Amino acid sequence: MTTVYCVHCGGLLSASGHEVCRTPRTALEPPRYCSECARRMVVQVMPSGWTARCSRHGDISSTTPRATTG
Repeated sequence: MTTVYCVHCGGLLSASGHEVCRTPRTALEPPRYCSECARRMVVQVMPSGWTARCSRHGDISSTTPRATTG
């Protein structure tokens, strides 16, 4: 998996301005954008965790290891 885009705002990780995306609060948030294509994902939050689905790259969940935004 190649992390190119921010999972919280959908912007390029190489661009500046991601300070708001890298806070302790957002570390607990599920991803809203696909890190590979920046498409908005369908996210379901449950008491036991969350799942997120990209129409192009498939599903991830809170139990799936993922790359960080920073």
